[in-house]
Amino acid sequence: MTLQPRCEDVETAEGVALTVTGVAQVKIMTEKELLAVACEQFLGKNVQDIKNVVLQTLEGHLRSILGTLTVEQIYQDRDQFAKLVREVAAPDVGRMGIEILSFTIKDVYDKVDYLSSLGKTQTAVVQRDADIGVAEAERDAGIREAECKKEMLDVKFMADTKIADSKRAFELQKSAFSEEVNIKTAEAQLAYELQGAREQQKIRQEEIEIEIVQRKKQIAVEAQEILRVDKELIATVRRPAEAEAHRIQQIAEGEKVKQVLLAQAEAEKIRKIGEAEAAVIEAMGKAEAERMKLKAEAYQKYGDAAKMALVLETLPEIAAKIAAPLTKVDEIVILSGDNSKVTSEVNRLLAELPASVHALTGVDLTQIPLIKKATSAQV
Repeated sequence: MTLQPRCEDVETAEGVALTVTGVAQVKIMTEKELLAVACEQFLGKNVQDIKNVVLQTLEGHLRSILGTLTVEQIYQDRDQFAKLVREVAAPDVGRMGIEILSFTIKDVYDKVDYLSSLGKTQTAVVQRDADIGVAEAERDAGIREAECKKEMLDVKFMADTKIADSKRAFELQKSAFSEEVNIKTAEAQLAYELQGAREQQKIRQEEIEIEIVQRKKQIAVEAQEILRVDKELIATVRRPAEAEAHRIQQIAEGEKVKQVLLAQAEAEKIRKIGEAEAAVIEAMGKAEAERMKLKAEAYQKYGDAAKMALVLETLPEIAAKIAAPLTKVDEIVILSGDNSKVTSEVNRLLAELPASVHALTGVDLTQIPLIKKATSAQV
């Protein structure tokens, strides 16, 4: 029997979906024990049914092996791939009394142009991860479909889970690749900008050096101009100014000497006047002292009678000074119902007069005989 097992969109180890078509030559074994096994498996079935069973077994192994190899291994070494499929499938079909005479790979192609563009690794890696789970589920379902439906469902569930994981891994890998691309792009842009900045810096450095040279030349010219102006100022301004300053200084020094001499003369004048005034004051003081001394000696000679006479001579003057304010008064009215009251007041004033004179002059009027007699009479 000639069979053509075909696996469409089966993911390889890298996740690339491939469609592989093979050609297998199989026959029923003629050994007695194996023939009995074949009879047990296929008795009552026609040739097409037998082909379907063997075909499904071969396709299952073909799928499983595709999931373990890379695209390069399958495409570049088809003989090794076919040999591996035959070696893996032979024990299973052998247990059904079927012998694989030959197995070859007829065709290999993909729908994502991976074979024409092996450099597109991103799509291959993501699709590989997603389709591996599907291939494993289909493989297990094909092998164990007759034995246990439950196992097939469990495997399918696991496959769906792996598909979801693969999708998540795809998104994560895609994000990682995008991030890497962005980083590389940013690094390239930064490198470009840095290089541009370096070039601008070099240009600016050259411009600065040119400006420095120009500035140095300008400074040299300005220095020469300053020297010229300085010499011109020295000749036209400084020298005449110094001569004028010297002249003014000489005049000022002469004026200063003049003022000093005048001040010294004035001071000498003041000193002479002061000495003269001091001599006059001293002479006047000596004369006054002599006069007072002579007056004291005269008073000493006169005795108490002379002193008393002097005091009595000055009493009218003292009374006039005391009564001076009363000269401005037109009239003095003493209110009293008793005429003797006025008399008593006058007497009292006269009685207090000796005490006041004694307090002012130190002379006791009560010791004068006349006044003493008058006072006693009054009392």
